[in-house]
Amino acid sequence: MFVDSAVVTFIAGKGGNGCVSFRREKFIPRGGPDGGNGGDGGSIILTSKKSKNSLIDFKYRNIIKAEKGKNGSGANKIGKNGKDEIIVVPAGTVVKTYPEGRPVFDFSTEGMDFIIVKGGRSGFGNAHFKSAVNRAPRFARPGEQGESVKVILELKLIAFAGLVGLPNAGKSTLISKISGAKPKIADYPFTTLTPHLGVVYKGYDSLVVADIPGIIAGAHKGDGMGLDFLRHIERNKVLVFLLDASGYAPTPPFKTFNILREELMSYKANLLRKKAIVAANKIDLLSERNEDIEEIKNHCAENKIPYIEISALKGINLEKFKAKLFELYDEA
Repeated sequence: MFVDSAVVTFIAGKGGNGCVSFRREKFIPRGGPDGGNGGDGGSIILTSKKSKNSLIDFKYRNIIKAEKGKNGSGANKIGKNGKDEIIVVPAGTVVKTYPEGRPVFDFSTEGMDFIIVKGGRSGFGNAHFKSAVNRAPRFARPGEQGESVKVILELKLIAFAGLVGLPNAGKSTLISKISGAKPKIADYPFTTLTPHLGVVYKGYDSLVVADIPGIIAGAHKGDGMGLDFLRHIERNKVLVFLLDASGYAPTPPFKTFNILREELMSYKANLLRKKAIVAANKIDLLSERNEDIEEIKNHCAENKIPYIEISALKGINLEKFKAKLFELYDEA
């Protein structure tokens, strides 16, 4: 199951209490205070790894607590510190305040660490308070409560290129042909209900492509798949506009291209600053050249947008398509 958003409460461990104790041994009168300090409470640390690609772990574990520090004891024994809780999140996760949604930390790459809540400080035992004017303190300090916070964890997939297109444009077929990804493929809209990542190889080089579920007009307002998957486009370096050029689609390629651009701009205008490739798919179904495909081709030529005609199903021009991806990858 793919989960890309979760609300989680993190609670750090409480510090251990200090101890009130006095040394009592035979032949040692007035042994004095020997109450030890408590241990510090455990903290919770988030760390990012690429091996994870979903927040499914937080679907059923939405309250996470760290271990408390142990109390101090007599004979100046210090309590054991609470164990820190190390929580792995997918690279690409953003921590946001709840419920406002203000960004707090962005795990933009693998191997980043963030202490989300710190454990409580330990309390002092009565031996700590011994002084020249108070040789037998009969009090100790309790441990402090650990920090606690409720946050939103939001995943934005990290991929070099994102496939953007209307439902049934052939995104799932394309990613299955150029990588080892195995998304569900069928001849009806919205077969892809979750994003898929595929690794594309060229010799010893590789890059990651994301199959973003179909966008429709009004997606930025919540229509269709809505905002659920638009955020995954934010981290892509390159956007691949996959257009149905078969001549059987209800919307011509150039109009489709404009619909997709308008939705991206309405969601976040800076998405259109990303590098783009236009791939006219399903050319195996074309019996002859028509005005619709010439219109999008001419538009791309005028605006210096890389354009390629492919058939994901038949494998036509897929090597050229991959070569263009790696060309942009090398530039980046």
